Amino acid sequence: MNKKINAMYFSATDTTKKIVTGLAKNISYKFDKKIHKEINFTLPKIRKKSIIFTEEDIVVIGVPVYAGRVPNVLLRYLNSIKGNNSLAIPIVVYGNRNYDDALIELKDILKLNGFNIPGAGAFIGEHSFSKKLAKDRPDEKDMAIVNDFSNKIYKKISENKIKRVIVKGNRPYRKYYMPKNEKGNPVDIRKVTPKLNNNCIDCKQCVDLCPMGSIYFKDVSKLNYICIKCGACIKKCPTNARYYDDKDYLKHKYELELEFKERKEPDIFI
Repeated sequence: MNKKINAMYFSATDTTKKIVTGLAKNISYKFDKKIHKEINFTLPKIRKKSIIFTEEDIVVIGVPVYAGRVPNVLLRYLNSIKGNNSLAIPIVVYGNRNYDDALIELKDILKLNGFNIPGAGAFIGEHSFSKKLAKDRPDEKDMAIVNDFSNKIYKKISENKIKRVIVKGNRPYRKYYMPKNEKGNPVDIRKVTPKLNNNCIDCKQCVDLCPMGSIYFKDVSKLNYICIKCGACIKKCPTNARYYDDKDYLKHKYELELEFKERKEPDIFI
């Protein structure tokens, strides 16, 4: 079959990247091809360009789950990607709590933009807030499931058995998940931003890593736009110079680590 396999992902801490590229490489191997295009749309400059695919394309596309949904900062870009009857495999990656309506939302976006969906998956990656929750995932066991998923996708495509795929989720989509404070009332942590300690060596790596382009080059302690709490500037800082001190954020982080420490396994839909 004359298919071109593409990998697309938003992956601030590389967990979604590992799943998406792993799946795309496995599918490519079965078609005796290499990945045609790898499009990392984590950084803002990449998201300024819309992309159009053709019937020859298979697109493995992945995003992280933020508060149970597709990150709202990605919606405009995702809706600029056009399918023209190409195939898309939506992937969402969550931090061991729940993916809620993220997968059905991503599937709906792709379907509305001209893609046919042969399969979809929800996988687990280390939580962006934590170095404990789903630590070091996706791991070897997860990647074995990715390999098995690629076999099923290849079989379905090669046999031309593309049909409706039903995934978990609600329509209308649920509201974004919100943590609660000590009194049990919902709290909004969207405006919480990381602080800088004396470990900072002003290497500017965080400026280059920020998916929103929000860290001010001349003074990396300041933000000139929103923080989506993706974890990139904290987990990839060479000197551990960034941290959060907001009490609601820290309470939420602690409760996530406590309540959702039991290992969850990927869901695949085919």
